[in-house]
Amino acid sequence: MRRAIPEELADLLPDRAGGLSEAEVAERRARFGRNDIVEQPPHSGWQLLAETAHDPMLWFLLGTSLLFILLGDTSEALILLIAVLPLVGMDLYLHRRTAASTAGLSSCLASRARVVRGGREREVAVEELVPGDLVIVAKGDPFPADGILVKAEQVQVDESSLSGEAWPIHKRAVTDALISAQATTFESCHWGLAGTRLLTGSATMRIANTGRHTLYGEIVQSALAGAHARTPLQQAIAQLVIVLLIAATALCLLLALVRLQQGYGWVDALLSAVTLAVAALPEEFPVVFTFFLGAGVYRLARRKALVRRAVVVENIGRISAICSDKTGTITEGRLTLTHHAAAPGVAHEQLLQLAALAARGDSGDPLDAALLIHVPVPSRYTVQQTFPFTEDRKRETAIVRDEQGALFAVRKGAPETILALCGDGATVRSAALHETAAFAAGGHKVIACGWRPLEVESWPGGEPDRDFIFAGLLAFEDPVREGVAEAVNE
Repeated sequence: MRRAIPEELADLLPDRAGGLSEAEVAERRARFGRNDIVEQPPHSGWQLLAETAHDPMLWFLLGTSLLFILLGDTSEALILLIAVLPLVGMDLYLHRRTAASTAGLSSCLASRARVVRGGREREVAVEELVPGDLVIVAKGDPFPADGILVKAEQVQVDESSLSGEAWPIHKRAVTDALISAQATTFESCHWGLAGTRLLTGSATMRIANTGRHTLYGEIVQSALAGAHARTPLQQAIAQLVIVLLIAATALCLLLALVRLQQGYGWVDALLSAVTLAVAALPEEFPVVFTFFLGAGVYRLARRKALVRRAVVVENIGRISAICSDKTGTITEGRLTLTHHAAAPGVAHEQLLQLAALAARGDSGDPLDAALLIHVPVPSRYTVQQTFPFTEDRKRETAIVRDEQGALFAVRKGAPETILALCGDGATVRSAALHETAAFAAGGHKVIACGWRPLEVESWPGGEPDRDFIFAGLLAFEDPVREGVAEAVNE
């Protein structure tokens, strides 16, 4: 995925440490507005009533009710006014539900950000950020807007809120070559995006897009503000009401003319026409449709469905296929160790222990967390040195000392990388790669593990790069939520 930045920001990318001045911030805020990624719906009662007033059915019921009042039929007028209440009540109820869903969308976003302005760091509200700001993001923090990474150290990002991908995404800083070329479009590996969270490392980014122009903001706008097209049933009722109104009007005029021809006065002719109009006006259709939608909304609410517009009741009845996001919807959105295949001569417990020794509890990597839940590291081992995972190396190594003082190295990472550094024969490598393909075909994330002893006296320090012994494979998956299979079948 390639995304563009405003061309004027290309000149700021070479400056990896300097921020905007206060004058520049004020000018950009006036031009781009506040960084409101999720705009709250209106809370004023008058605003809600103004939105409800756009419903033509409301005015039809009110107009017909007024006609009954003029004719002195207060009971009929009262019935039609009562029929207005479900329309207004549903709008108020659905607004409250929409506000709750909007608050849920906001929960993924940062509230404060560390920014460099006027040559010094400061903490500001996220809404105050503008394009061009230089923001520092620490491990565990959400990204406050969309921007280009100008500094990135061992950065892994959780982007599941945008892509549905459960695995961590590796990011890197923009290169000097792209900066020199004054590029204005960049691959996703150089972007930090609002609504995502930094799992490992630290990052500094130059803000490119704020508010509704962020990717998260675009998704929110599509969810909260779409076009409200009329449903087929609404269109059918509207057409039927128009036809009946025209027919009723024609009959009323014809009756008035007949009464005049028969010698009755204008008052009698007009009263006869109005009486016929009251009988012929199709006010029952909107009333029945309103109560029908209200009953549908109530039933959906009891099943904990979020309904933004009442006419969705009809649309649900027309559904023939359902497309669902996987991560966090069908699945739990977390990694779990589900399979392991030890190499010949290696016990399963030994494989798990070696992999746990190569993991770091403070790394923030979901894979390490899933591994250490199953296999806590025994206290008899002491990690002397670690060589963290990077996108280029695709492996992680730890130098470990046991309680007898023996030294050994453990390594985990991409199977093809680990196997290439092991001294096992071609048969072992071929079997391991075949099993890796089988796990991957089943939707698993697969890592390999290897180890080798080290001579305490002769080890020069640094990371060993050969003569490892293959220990086996570990397969992780994002488990399916309880009840999902039954829901899909139903």
